[in-house]
Amino acid sequence: MIDPLGASLIAASSGLETQSQRMRIISQNLANANSTGKTPGADPYARKTVTFAEVVDVETGTRQAKVSKFGVDPSPFRVEFRPDHPAADQKGYVKFSNVNPIVEIADMQDTARIYEADLQVIKQTKQMFSMLADLIRR
Repeated sequence: MIDPLGASLIAASSGLETQSQRMRIISQNLANANSTGKTPGADPYARKTVTFAEVVDVETGTRQAKVSKFGVDPSPFRVEFRPDHPAADQKGYVKFSNVNPIVEIADMQDTARIYEADLQVIKQTKQMFSMLADLIRR
């Protein structure tokens, strides 16, 4: 079993890692928000998702956040009538990615807030370790 301050560092560090992975997926989604298929009628980029799970480290007894799986959003692709577009099918319709930039921006803001909170936990824990060391030296 690890001390409570050490456990808080481990938990916050796992939070930083998971939110970093989430931000990577969000950035990929935003980069491909207006993508189409490479050939007429082909499916475009499908929005990626991240699922988290709580994992208990048996050595330290700490509860950590981990990415449990990466997935693909099953929502339908956006379809527009654009007969002159190179990705248009025989009927003139083009499939666009199912990424909604508004949802991605909201997810990005949520991710940033959680990341900042985890950084604050690490900062405060470091400060508490420093205070403890000062007490011990006296």
